[in-house]
Amino acid sequence: MMVEVRFLHADGEGQSVGQGGGDTSLLTLAQSLGLPLEGTCEGQMACSTCHIIVDPAHFALLPPASEAEEDMLDFAAGACRTSRLACQIRLGDCPSQLTVKLPRESHNMQGL
Repeated sequence: MMVEVRFLHADGEGQSVGQGGGDTSLLTLAQSLGLPLEGTCEGQMACSTCHIIVDPAHFALLPPASEAEEDMLDFAAGACRTSRLACQIRLGDCPSQLTVKLPRESHNMQGL
């Protein structure tokens, strides 16, 4: 099943839309669209540079975060109740449509 993901940009002005499925992570999809999610640890859940905020209407439809992910989110700038790490969300586990917001604190230092 393909999932359509709408990424709301941190500036509140723009959005990007991508599609994917299966075992592809939300981080991989975001990076393929050129979005500023760094993913410094390359999806190993050893950082919080892929922090995203899931739309509240979609948050409950995702598998819950693991305790390790919750612990890592404690280090994410601007974390809130619907925060997740994009590297831990597999598109195959998502509803057919998903909306996420990039936090204002998102900066891709690898792109500099």
